[in-house]
Amino acid sequence: MVVLSDVSEYSTIKNTKGQFLLDHVCNHYSLLEKDYFGIRYVDPEKQRHWLDPSKPVVKQMKCQQPYTMCFRVKFYPQEPIKIKEELTRYLLYLQLKRDVYHGRLLCPFTDAAYLGACIVQAELGDYDPEEHPADYISDFKLFPKQSLKLERKIMEIHQNELRGQCPALAELNLLQRAHTLDTYGVDPHPCKDFTGSTAFLGFTARGFVLIVSTFAVPHINYSFFLFISLQKKLVLTFHTSTPAACKHLWKVAVENQAFYKCAKSSQIKTVSSSSIFFKGSRFRYSGRVSKEVIEASSKIQRDPPVVHRSASIYIYPTVSNPHFTHFSLWKDIHMV
Repeated sequence: MVVLSDVSEYSTIKNTKGQFLLDHVCNHYSLLEKDYFGIRYVDPEKQRHWLDPSKPVVKQMKCQQPYTMCFRVKFYPQEPIKIKEELTRYLLYLQLKRDVYHGRLLCPFTDAAYLGACIVQAELGDYDPEEHPADYISDFKLFPKQSLKLERKIMEIHQNELRGQCPALAELNLLQRAHTLDTYGVDPHPCKDFTGSTAFLGFTARGFVLIVSTFAVPHINYSFFLFISLQKKLVLTFHTSTPAACKHLWKVAVENQAFYKCAKSSQIKTVSSSSIFFKGSRFRYSGRVSKEVIEASSKIQRDPPVVHRSASIYIYPTVSNPHFTHFSLWKDIHMV
C-alpha cells in the first residue's frame, strides 16, 4: 500500500513499474503538477529510498509484502507562487507542516511564530474568544519543542495579522515564508565529517547544505550552515554509516542537480560514480526539470479540482462548555 499525504491507503498493483504506481497515486489526487512528488520507502536496514520510476516495484522492495510506501514532496518548488493549482500548494503545505513538526525546517523565533500562526489559521480559522480558551495554542503540536513564549507569539499573530484569511491563503502565506528559510526543502542525511563529528548533508535548489552541530539542538538553533554551490570544484569528505546510505546520498545529489540546474531534460547526462564508490555505478535522473515543470504548470487549463483538506490537530475544551472536549482526528503520520 501507499500511505498518502493525508494518510489514506492505496493498494499497489503487483509487478508494475514505479512510474505506473506514481501516476495512479497522482490520479487518486487528481494532481497534474506531479513532478515535485515521489514515493518513498524504507528498507529492512532502515535506509530510506525514493522509488525508481523506471524499475519494477517488487524488484526494489527488499521486504516481504505488504509493502508500505509514502507519497511525499521530492523536489521543493523554488518559487511556490508559481505553482498553478491550489491542490498542489496544499500538498506542499502538508509536507512543510510535517517538516516543521519534525524539526527539519529550522527557523528563527519570528519565522517559527509566523509559520505556526499560518497553520493555526488554516486549520482553525479566525480566533473566536467565545469558542477558544486562553491557552488554545498549547493543544496544537506544531514544533518538536514548543515554548510558552512561542505559543504566545503565535496567538498574537493568529488573532491580529491573519484574521479573515481562508485556508488556501493561510497555506500560501506559509509557503511564501517557508521557502525563504535556509533549510527549506532539506532532507538531512546523517554522516560524519573528517574529524568524526556528526553532520548532516541536504540538497536545495541553490546547492547543498552542510549542517554541523556538536550537541543535540532544538528546532530553531543550529551551530552553523554552510552553503556550497554544486557547480564549484571542491572535494569534501564525509562518511555515511553504510554503503547503501552513501549510494542513496549520491543519487539524491545527482537528481537534485539535474532537476534544479538543467534548463531542459534533454541536457541531463548519465553520471558515473568514482570506482572507489559503488564499483563505478551509473545513474541518470529521468524526469522533467524545474523550468519545464513551471512552464507546463502555466499551461494548465481546467477547472481547479476540489481540495479535500484532512482533519485538524487540536483538542481543547471550548469556552462555552469547558467540561466538553472538542476534538478532531489528526490524520497524519511521522515522516518517512
